[in-house]
Amino acid sequence: MPALDDGLPRERLIPAVIAVCLAVGMATLDTAIVNTALPTMAVGLNTDSASVIWVVNAYQLVMVATILPFASLGEVLGHRRVYLGGLWVFVLASLFCGLAWSLPSLAIARVAQGLGAAALMSVNAALLRFIYPSHMLGRGMGINSLVVGMSFTLGPTVASAILSFASWHWLFLINVPIGVAAWWMARRNLPTLERSSHSYDRGAALLCSLLFGGLTLALTTGVHGVSPWLTVAELLLALACGVALVRRQAGHPAPILAQDLYRRPLFALSSLTAVCSFCTQGLAFVSLPFMLQYQLGHSQVATGYLITPWPAVVAVMALVAGRLSDRYPPGLLGGIGLLGLCLGMASLALLQPGASAWDIGWRMALCGAGFGFFQSPNLKALMTSAPPARSGGASGVVATSRLVGQTLGASLVALCFHLSTTAGPQVALWLGCGFALVGALASGLRLTGFGKGA
Repeated sequence: MPALDDGLPRERLIPAVIAVCLAVGMATLDTAIVNTALPTMAVGLNTDSASVIWVVNAYQLVMVATILPFASLGEVLGHRRVYLGGLWVFVLASLFCGLAWSLPSLAIARVAQGLGAAALMSVNAALLRFIYPSHMLGRGMGINSLVVGMSFTLGPTVASAILSFASWHWLFLINVPIGVAAWWMARRNLPTLERSSHSYDRGAALLCSLLFGGLTLALTTGVHGVSPWLTVAELLLALACGVALVRRQAGHPAPILAQDLYRRPLFALSSLTAVCSFCTQGLAFVSLPFMLQYQLGHSQVATGYLITPWPAVVAVMALVAGRLSDRYPPGLLGGIGLLGLCLGMASLALLQPGASAWDIGWRMALCGAGFGFFQSPNLKALMTSAPPARSGGASGVVATSRLVGQTLGASLVALCFHLSTTAGPQVALWLGCGFALVGALASGLRLTGFGKGA
């Protein structure tokens, strides 16, 4: 079936958007609620705090390693097929997570759940490009960002509400009815798009997974003081796989690493901007709870409320920036947003003991406003700077940039804590300030002749 000319008709557009938002919100919410419930799950599974972290690590590692292979598969099999298949895998894996009886069984189910989530995220932006008419694409990206922001915001609250009357198993089981409803709407309304003529390169997909999986493991082991020889071995494996992947796909019309897209300055700068911004977010979200509790003396419950203005304002600002991105260049909007994020991070790093809730809240809101003002325009720039036939590759880069940035940020926090046990949170926040500034400069370059080059 040929690709759509300019979005879905209205009677299919709204159900398609709801289906996509339900699936993306579910996958995002799942990360947030599991992080909140880890202590409860450790007790229920009769394991220690260090081991239960694998419930999160297994999910994240599989997602980082497989998003680009799934994005490439979407161009060959069709984005709709990959999305529906990923949704079914996610729903079934959620059921198995809810029925898990031990840490190993839960970790294995989380691996499967990560595969489903990776399939969803890999083609999400590509589908949005063909669901919305071109004049509404910025608004659509804003709605998508709103759903992600609200899911992060509501995650701790949803987890606490479920755990107040049910066991941790229901954190996963609740996905089943929601996922089935999303699958039913998606099957009836998602667009069927023209597929690429080239075949799927399974060897390249394996090399890509080993590349990103190895890099993620090396980051994790390197900053946690595990044997340096193991870290070096993981890095060498990842680099060898990367070199082999580039050589294998030299001249390929749609390479998994999207070398063809990175030759476009606007796309490359937008991807760099995304990595810097999500690295800043990772640095902040991991370090702030430590600073608020250990240095400023707030309780765990109060810490959750104090951080809430950040994702809440992101959700609101995403809609505003999404509409503006249909009228103004993303380089301008992204640069303004990341400068605001930079100032917000600096103001948080300068917080002193005795700071009031208002002092903390407006700083969090400033960071959220800056991040939200950048997110939707940058997402639109990444997707529209790629040709329609390469929407799958661009969509994979969108998700990979986010995950790589967040993973790098979290790993750098651990490194900051190793360097200084007392000033670690402040060092991490200043480092995030630097990443935000680099992102703002990269965004500004998109307004120059270099950024507009072919």
